[in-house]
Amino acid sequence: MLVAALEARPLRSLASARLELAPGISSLVGPNGAGKTNMLEALYFALTGRSFRTADRRELIPFGGAFARAEAIVRDEDGIERRLLASVSRADGRRHLLDGNPAEPAALARSRPPAALFAPDRLALVKGAPAERRAHLDRFVAARWPSRAELRQRFGQALAQRNALVARVAGGIGSEAELDAWDETFAASAAALVAARAEATAELSGPFADAASELGLEQGAQLEYAPRAPGSAEEIRDGLRERRVADLRLGRSSWGPHLDELKIVSSGRALRRYGSQGQQRTALLALLFAERDALLSARRVTPLLLLDDVMSELDPERRERLIGRLEAGGQALITAADESSLPPAVLASATRMPFPPAMAAAA
Repeated sequence: MLVAALEARPLRSLASARLELAPGISSLVGPNGAGKTNMLEALYFALTGRSFRTADRRELIPFGGAFARAEAIVRDEDGIERRLLASVSRADGRRHLLDGNPAEPAALARSRPPAALFAPDRLALVKGAPAERRAHLDRFVAARWPSRAELRQRFGQALAQRNALVARVAGGIGSEAELDAWDETFAASAAALVAARAEATAELSGPFADAASELGLEQGAQLEYAPRAPGSAEEIRDGLRERRVADLRLGRSSWGPHLDELKIVSSGRALRRYGSQGQQRTALLALLFAERDALLSARRVTPLLLLDDVMSELDPERRERLIGRLEAGGQALITAADESSLPPAVLASATRMPFPPAMAAAA
């Protein structure tokens, strides 16, 4: 499944822009402020209905404008094209359409490739809070095993219901015995999610270590899944009961996969806390490539890689290694401010920015 084209009409500084994407590597080259990152954001928005730069989609609306809109044309293996359109307006809120019609999130997800992003702001995945890494790992689980796509949502619902009941019981409303049923539901959904996360981490660990070493972490790097509540549903249920007094005192569930951690480690130290920015950048790239390799091996839909300013801190040898990995399969869109940072084979088919004057402004 490939993205054939993108249109942004308008979005941030882009008044009306169209970009054709190649089946392999496409690139955008232009000076800082030309709008390259805005194009990546437009494509991510069209595919997912979200921005990778802000939680408030209204920030995509150009200054003084009323709406923002991006549309992607996606082509499957049979040549059938689908159109995904995302928009946000000050008056009507947001929409995400498939072929011009509203669609359920699951249908939208099946109609597009996953979008995997490298950008300076995305380093929060490595150095930020554990919640970032949990959510990212769960998205990989959904892409790798579509039948498990609902595991995160199911557990989230069970957690919310149990937390609500814990708060009521702690406040003197309701009986503690009512928690037994929700402990069962919580434990069943938690065990399934923990098992999926563990399997995903085991599958990613080898490719991650290989990519990290090749891209610049010579001392090695590892992924380590640290579940807060490991074990079977029965073990998790028993653990909840043991901690029930503490939970009632706190007014919430204090144990479970909502507190899991995916550790990214090098030389025995967490890169989140002790890694340099260069090491964190390399670890992020390695994680994206590990996921890509795993999905290629499983013959699942391969992620579209969006790589913003990825070459700027790589030496020429590692740039060539990165391009070699991209050429192994799948689709990628790279931005670069300096033409000399792109290998000749990639630069030959690059799209230069800024676009015509009506479309150019600060990114």
